[in-house]
Amino acid sequence: MSLALVLDLDDTLYPERAYNFSGFRAVGRHLAAQHGISGFADCCVALFESGARGDIFDQALARLGVTADVAELLTVYREHAPEITLFEDARTLFERVRGKLPLALLTDGYAAVQRRKVAALGIADHFAARVFSDDEGREAWKPSPLPYLRVMNLLAQKAEEFIYVGDNPAKDFVTARKLGWQTVWVCRPGAVHQVEAVAPGFEADIVIESLTGLPWHRYGL
Repeated sequence: MSLALVLDLDDTLYPERAYNFSGFRAVGRHLAAQHGISGFADCCVALFESGARGDIFDQALARLGVTADVAELLTVYREHAPEITLFEDARTLFERVRGKLPLALLTDGYAAVQRRKVAALGIADHFAARVFSDDEGREAWKPSPLPYLRVMNLLAQKAEEFIYVGDNPAKDFVTARKLGWQTVWVCRPGAVHQVEAVAPGFEADIVIESLTGLPWHRYGL
């Protein structure tokens, strides 16, 4: 059987919090240069580490006692060139499968943002197929079957030959399993999307803490 390995991006191949912090720094530089506001990035990091999500910019501005156009800050955040690097186990994976298994990327999120991440990581050429679900609109984000079917069409392999590796059981595996794919949850300590309990039907076939835990012997590697 000819297998194909399909990889998620955020917190699967690189630490997503590194992107968050990179964006905070970019917005901090913007505020300092355009409005003379200092300390924004550090404030955002502190809020993030305390568990804040979603309205971090509003909270940071309130803590600093200043005002700014949050929509403008979000644009700076999303359009910045990210300073991110691969997990070491992701580097090892790419080296191990080179020329042996076809790889595909399947990722959610704003397509332009995700493409900037791929460019910053320098990994585009590793993939025989790259599917950004947002290219088909927000309704095509996981767990929609559309991006999974797109991967299958691009690689032209049978459903049972696909192995999907992702980090978020809330959306990554339920559709893959229904299609007949094999699924692997890389449950990294410190990941942005921490999950205490997985709903029935949303589980992965295998749970690992690092890509080094993939059962390579099953894949003939």
